[in-house]
Amino acid sequence: MTKTALRVGALVLALGLAAGCATTDTEAMTAANNAQAAADAAASAAEAARAAADRAAQAASSAQSTADQALSAASEAQACCTANKESMERMFQKSMSK
Repeated sequence: MTKTALRVGALVLALGLAAGCATTDTEAMTAANNAQAAADAAASAAEAARAAADRAAQAASSAQSTADQALSAASEAQACCTANKESMERMFQKSMSK
């Protein structure tokens, strides 16, 4: 009788552990699926951020090019202004010496 009770107890324990493992496997699978979904969402967000950074870098490059062109035009205008000033100074000196 004791041996039978021990066998039944061992069988119930084994079935309980097997059922617990099945539940744990399902929970583990759910957790893994959730983790995969979170990783996919993070990868998608990272890709969107990279694309936005690329667009920002392109816009910055364009802005730098425009600024370089503006600087060049301003330098040319300053050179013209300086040349005009020097010419006027020479004309003034010439008229004063007469």
